[in-house]
Amino acid sequence: MTNALIPTHADPKEKNTEHSSDAISNCNDVESHSSIDSRGKEAPSEASDSTSVDSVPAPASAEDDPWAIIELVDNSEKWKDMSTKAKVIRVVTNVSKILAAIGLLYFFICSLDLLSSAFRLISGKTAGTIFQQSELMQNPVVGLMIGILVTVLVQSSSTSTSIVVSMVGAGVLTVAMAIPIMMGANIGTSVTNTIVSFTQIGNKNEFRRAFAGATVHDMFNWLTVIVLFTVEIVCQPIFGVGYLEWLSSVIVKGVNTSSGEGEIKILTVVTDPFVDLIIQLDSKVLKGWANNDPVYENASLIQQCGGNVTDPIPCDGEFLFEDTGMEDWAVGLILLAISLIILCSCLIFLVKILNSMMQGHIANVIKRVINAKIPYVPWLTGYIALAVGAGMTFIVQSSSVFTSTLTPLVGIGVISLERVYPLTLGSNIGTTTTALLAALAASPDALHDTLQIALVHLFFNITGILLFYPIPFMRFPIPMAKFLGNETAKYRWFAILYLVGMFFLLPAIVLGLSIAGTIALLVVGIPFLIILIAIAVIKIFQRKWPLLLPSVMRNWKWLPIGCRSLEPYDRQFAKCACCNKFRQSEESKESNIASTVVVVESESSADLNQTT
Repeated sequence: MTNALIPTHADPKEKNTEHSSDAISNCNDVESHSSIDSRGKEAPSEASDSTSVDSVPAPASAEDDPWAIIELVDNSEKWKDMSTKAKVIRVVTNVSKILAAIGLLYFFICSLDLLSSAFRLISGKTAGTIFQQSELMQNPVVGLMIGILVTVLVQSSSTSTSIVVSMVGAGVLTVAMAIPIMMGANIGTSVTNTIVSFTQIGNKNEFRRAFAGATVHDMFNWLTVIVLFTVEIVCQPIFGVGYLEWLSSVIVKGVNTSSGEGEIKILTVVTDPFVDLIIQLDSKVLKGWANNDPVYENASLIQQCGGNVTDPIPCDGEFLFEDTGMEDWAVGLILLAISLIILCSCLIFLVKILNSMMQGHIANVIKRVINAKIPYVPWLTGYIALAVGAGMTFIVQSSSVFTSTLTPLVGIGVISLERVYPLTLGSNIGTTTTALLAALAASPDALHDTLQIALVHLFFNITGILLFYPIPFMRFPIPMAKFLGNETAKYRWFAILYLVGMFFLLPAIVLGLSIAGTIALLVVGIPFLIILIAIAVIKIFQRKWPLLLPSVMRNWKWLPIGCRSLEPYDRQFAKCACCNKFRQSEESKESNIASTVVVVESESSADLNQTT
């Protein structure tokens, strides 16, 4: 009866209960052997039993380490003990789950493609014409923010970097002007897997891990941009050329200027048949807008099947949104709703199927293999994961697709955050192949510049990996992502604030200040940076050398509570009806778990008393 009340998933209190039950049974066995001869030995025996029960060490719980890989108990019937009918049912069930998971993964990837198309239609000409402001592009901060915003709008760094490469080839942008945009594109592309992590918001620990697994990509990109953008800005006036510009120019010096045409399509061959039944976009229109081609002034992004740009002939029955008579932005809004419904539905059911499959002995074997380290050379494991991430991203031709697929796996505890980090870094390398292919398709006279800016994208990611991976101490994105995961586990609204702030408000505010002028940017930016640096320095001293600080500064209690905690804001959000309802449902779940543990403990005590 006790075992029937213990859930199979990992929970701190349940783990303690299971270990206590085992300890109780062991103590009963000891008692039966020790109290054989006389009544005089029974009392010490009972005393020792009670002592042994009380001194059972509690195992490390999920509350102590919520980032640990979850070990699941295998309560299923063993294969050798099953009847033929039961074996057939299990095989059919498992095969059905695998096929369902593959099907859901397929439609999940298709939904990402539809989501990208929806954002392109909604943003319309803005995503292309925003690049035309060559005067603004002289300001590297403007270029960086535009790279972030455009990539968020089109939901694809591959698209934005390909546009930048084509503009460099057309002479609209110089290599130096395009470098900050490439950096911004790296930040903008990580918004997709951050959005995907919200599908696991219903479970506290799953959301903690999923959000951290998504934002470890953000943190790496932001840190790399902060370092290399600063290096580029400092080197430009001193040496006349930035680090990335110089390194890429050295590589392309001896390149043959004969152009190569070609495009590798692997995953799109499989997904395009479904996506093309719903929407088809003309990529030439977006590039025409970016290059300020008057031919595409009033063109629609939706594919036309005949005529020309100024007098198009709509397709006839080829895809759902052809010749609807609606504006591009209206089609984009409808497509956005469809893609989000498909994406969320696929992820919810995919996580449920994975949870049902990832149980027992097989699940633990899979987890150990994925998170294992190579014997004798454990440091090599991470570099193999880097190669796997780069290879898989090259196959799917999208870092968003690959990292978004990893996010729910981190959430349910199949992959550790420490293992997903090198996989994510590898995906950053793999996604640079798109820009390289776009560069090779340029005309011979423009090949030098297009190949150089494509190599800038590659060297940017390689340099970031060299900074924040080989030395374990320098893997700052992991603790930063864990901090964000812990905060979002306590305050769910913080995740929305992070998403909107980091990918929309912050770039928009900095862009606005940059357009207003250098003085406006410096007046606001310098005090903000000084405060951030001061906080970081004080935090380091508080952890490493607290005695060097004045006693009042050894913690943050001297600050108003609103400046050091999110609790006051959380109380305000709790007044919202939907937030309050969500909190009550979560508290009821926790109370149910607590009551289950109490019942188990009381029954265990009753069994012990009955035995004694």
